[in-house]
Parts: sequence; structure tokens; C-alpha cells
Amino acid sequence: MSASAQNGSTNGANGTNGTNGVHSKKRLGWDIQASRRAHQTYNPLRTVVEFMNIKENPNKSLIPLSIGDPTVFGNLKACAEIQNAVISAAQDSTNNGYSQLVGSKAAREAIANHMNRAQHSASPISPDDVYITNGCSAAVELAIIVIANPGQNVLIPCPGYIIFKTVGGAQNIEVRQYKCLADQKWEADLAHMESLIDENTAAIVVNNPSNPCGSVFSRKHIEDILALAEKYYLPIIADEIYEHIVFPGSKFYSMGPLSKNVPVLQCGGISKRYLAPGWRIGWIIMNDRNGVLKNIRDGLAKLIGIPLCANTLIQGALPAMLKNTPQSFYDEVNEKLYKIATVAFENLSQIEGLKPVMPEGALYMMVGIDLPSFPKFKTGLEFIKALCEEESVFGLPGECFCYPNYFRIVITIPEEKMREACERISNFCTNHRVN
Repeated sequence: MSASAQNGSTNGANGTNGTNGVHSKKRLGWDIQASRRAHQTYNPLRTVVEFMNIKENPNKSLIPLSIGDPTVFGNLKACAEIQNAVISAAQDSTNNGYSQLVGSKAAREAIANHMNRAQHSASPISPDDVYITNGCSAAVELAIIVIANPGQNVLIPCPGYIIFKTVGGAQNIEVRQYKCLADQKWEADLAHMESLIDENTAAIVVNNPSNPCGSVFSRKHIEDILALAEKYYLPIIADEIYEHIVFPGSKFYSMGPLSKNVPVLQCGGISKRYLAPGWRIGWIIMNDRNGVLKNIRDGLAKLIGIPLCANTLIQGALPAMLKNTPQSFYDEVNEKLYKIATVAFENLSQIEGLKPVMPEGALYMMVGIDLPSFPKFKTGLEFIKALCEEESVFGLPGECFCYPNYFRIVITIPEEKMREACERISNFCTNHRVN
């Protein structure tokens, strides 16, 4: 036997034994690569913003109209009842340990009771229909991956929330984007939606009220979507995190209570309703009148256990939050947001070359860019980059939501800052517009 064979040496980079071709158990070096799943995970927002490499004007303070966190500017705060609920929960040592994987019984009962009071459904929700997650984004992710296998597809709105596309890429699930129509209050184009359905379609995702559009669907439009889903036996994943943020003239209708035959996985949470996105509590509610989701329930109970459980401190506070938060809190928040949205819409509507779409709810407004009015810029990305570099106003380009020639602004900013931002945008457009 040769010395090399006795020493277990290998030939080449493939790690095979030099005499018999058997693979060695030993690596040849520190060649550690990120997984395929990591590499195929794609966040459009991060990719677009990094590509733009934006730097604001150092002579002007930055006005960030891009951040979808209602706490950033300090003008929107949780009420005393919400804070007191957390303080009391922190003083109760029973909230320091793990909960059941699906969430504590008390928290699930509180969510079910709250939803039953609010929605008046003919098919009441039970605590067993509620699954508590680490925020609504996690709820949406779990809802998608419990229903769709790799290689299948789900339908998502365009423009739409970034996480839908990110989850699809990470899980090798195709996302097919159905159009939402700006000139029809961002309603879904149902003919286009139907054209995307095939034998591999697993579910339809609906985001109402919408991020980034700020739209709130009418009851008829929701019923039309449900009718299409029923025609093809497709479940609905309903992201309803903004259900409490609805402006005068509009009314929110939850898809679950309206559905008679279509199973609906209703995703919600506390991040927007209580202005506390960092507390990371969300949920999935199974609206399943005909009992067709048994297999999905079993699968979700397994998947939801991967992180062990959601934040138990906030689970402990949840019953008091849901019970004690006065309606006046929601009304005051909506009044502030509506006023800021109105200020933005009225000011931006006066700028030739821009076309804002007045939101009906949520925290956002989409603004169209008439690029022929600004021939210096070939794309909306160039427009937004120059706006930030010259005026230090940054909105998210529509490309982040797969919707070019638009940009999204938040309406959570203080009113005086919004007026200043609109004035800067107006100056920018005046400087670059060709009449």
C-alpha cells in the first residue's frame, strides 16, 4: 500500500481517496457558502435602494417619506391603556415563560372574542381558529408556505407589499402579480387576475387596506374576488393589518366574515392598530365554514413551532389591550392621518407633472410621475434619486413595489413636515419640468 493511501490523502478538490475513489469525510478548506435559499431570497426594496446609492443634500435636513414605521416621528403614540396593559403583563411572572406553540389560550380567546364583536360573522371564530405569530409579516409568510409547495404559484397584488415577493423567492414559490388599477381606486383587475390562474395556483393574496396604495376595497369588490376564488377553488390569504386605519367615506370589510364557501386565512396583528410594530405580535385566523382546511391547520401547527412561540409578554398584555383600548384612540389616529393625507394630496395635486392618488386608509399614498414632463429623467428611479440629492426628500420609488413611474410616501409624518416636503417637491419639479 502506498504512503498516500495509508495517510488517507485525497486527489483533487473533490475530496476522493486516491486509491479507491471513495469520498473523504474531511473538507479540504474553509469553503463555506450561503445556502441556495439564502441566495434566491430577494427583497426589492433593499435591492432598488442599494442600487440607487442615494445621498441627500448636506445643506438640507432629510425628510424621510419612505419609512413605514408609525413611531419614527414621535407624533403618533400608543395610548395609556395600551402601555398600562404591557406594564401589568411585565409585572406578572407567568408571562416570562414559553406559551403554547400556537399562542397562549388567554390571548387566543381575547382575539377571537374581539373579532366576533367587531365582525358580527354568521360563523363565529373560536380560539382554536387563532394562531399567534411573530408579527403580521410572519403570519403572511406562514400562510403562504403552509398552502403552497415549491414550484406552485400564488397570486399577489401589483403594486403590493414587498414581503409577498420575498417569501415566494425564498421558498421557490412563483409569485404572479395581478394588476391593481390606479384610476379605479386601486381595485384589482379581476380579468387579469383570472388570466394568471392555472392548475398550479395555490392561493390568492389580498392586501386590504393596501400597502403601498392606501386603498380600501368596497364590499362588492371583495365579494367579486371571493366569487372568482370560489370558481377555481382557491383559498384566500387576506393581509388585513391596516383594518383599523380607514378614512371618512370608506368602510373596511373583512374577507373572512363575507365568505360563505371560500376558506380565508385572515392575517392581522397589533403593529399598526396600536402603533407598536416592534412588539411583534400577529395572528392567522382560519375562516373555514365548511371545514376544508383541516390539513392546513395540521400543517400550520407544525410550522408555527419553529420559533417556539411568539412574544409572551405582549401575549399576556393582549387581552387588556383589546378590551380596554377606547374607540377614541382609533378615531384620533385616523383623524391625524387623514388630515396629513389631505395636506399631501392637495399640495401635490397642484404640482404639474405629478398625480397623487388620495388614500382611503393605511399609512401611505402613491404618487404618479409624468416622465415626459421631466425629460431629464428616463425613469422614476432617476427622478427620486435627484429629488433626494437636491431637496433631501426621499420617497420609495415604485420599482420597490414592481410599479414604475410612481413613488410611495408615508402619511405618518407631522403636518408641518409634510407641508415642507411638498414645498421642496414643488421646487424640484419647477426646476426640472419642461412646459
